[in-house]
Amino acid sequence: MPVIGFLTNASPDAYTYRLRAFRQGLKDTGYVEGENVAVEYRWADNQVERLPELTAELVRRQVSVVVAGSTPSAVAAKAATATIPIVFEVAVDPVGVGLVASLNRPGSNLTGVTNLNLEVGAKRLELLHELLPTATIIAVLANPAGSAIVAEPFVRSIQAAARTLGLQLHFLHASTDRDFDTAFATLVQLRAGGLVISPDLFFLARYEQLAALSLRHAVPAIFQYRQFVTAGGLMSYGASETDNYRLVGIYVGKILKGEKPRDLPVQRSTKVELLINLKTAKALGITVPLPLSGRADELIE
Repeated sequence: MPVIGFLTNASPDAYTYRLRAFRQGLKDTGYVEGENVAVEYRWADNQVERLPELTAELVRRQVSVVVAGSTPSAVAAKAATATIPIVFEVAVDPVGVGLVASLNRPGSNLTGVTNLNLEVGAKRLELLHELLPTATIIAVLANPAGSAIVAEPFVRSIQAAARTLGLQLHFLHASTDRDFDTAFATLVQLRAGGLVISPDLFFLARYEQLAALSLRHAVPAIFQYRQFVTAGGLMSYGASETDNYRLVGIYVGKILKGEKPRDLPVQRSTKVELLINLKTAKALGITVPLPLSGRADELIE
C-alpha cells in the first residue's frame, strides 16, 4: 500500500475542512485512506522550527508522496528531498520563493496549488471599510512568530490599502494564547472601529476563541477563514479551502498512478468566498449594506 506523508506547521484542529476535501480529491482518483492508501501525518503544532525534523522522518520512511500543507512546509520539504514527489498548497508565488521553475513547467519533484489569499489580503480591509465607512482606526492582529514569507507581503498590501482609504492601522501582536487578552484590551483602548486578523495557521487553530473574543469586546472583525464566521465571527474573505485541497488530493492520486510532478502544471485556485454572519452583525448593531450582502457567497442568519 502506498504511503502519503502529510506535513504542515499547523495543528490537526486547523485542518478539519482541508483534510475532508483532500480525501475527496484522493477518492476522485480512486484512492481511499485506509483501504488502498495510507497517510502518515506530521503536525508541527505552530512550531515552524520543527519542520526540518518532521520532514526528515517522512524521507526516512520513504513515503510515496509528501503533501506540504503550507508555505513553510513546502520550503522544508524541498530542502529535504529532490526525489520524493511533493504536492504543495501555498498562498505565495511558488516561482518567486523558489519552489518551482515556472507554473506551467515546474521542472522538478514539486507541483501543487497556489491560492489568492495573499492577493486578497488588502480586500479584507476594503470590505471592512465598506461595512464601517465611519471607522478611521483599524487594528490588525498579527503573529510575530509566524511565517515571514506569508506575513511580509500581507503587511505591505494592507498598509498600501490603508493609505489609499485614509485609514490608520494599529498592529497588535499575539503568538501565544496568553497574548489574546492583552491584544483585545489594547484594541478597545485604541477605540479601533474594526479588526483584520492576519492569515496565520496559529490564528486558524483558534478561530472559535477569536470569534468569541471579537463578540465579547464588540469588535467587528474579518478573517481569511470561513470557520471563523460559522463560529460567530462577523466576516471572512479568502480562497476556498475545499476547492484547494480537493485539487491537492487529485494531484496526489495522479502521482500515485505514475504521473511526474514536473509534468503537472501548478494550479492557480481562483475561487474566493465572502461569508457574513448577519446574526453577529445584528448583535454588534451593524446594518449590512445591501450591495455587500448581495455579493456574499453565504449569509449566516
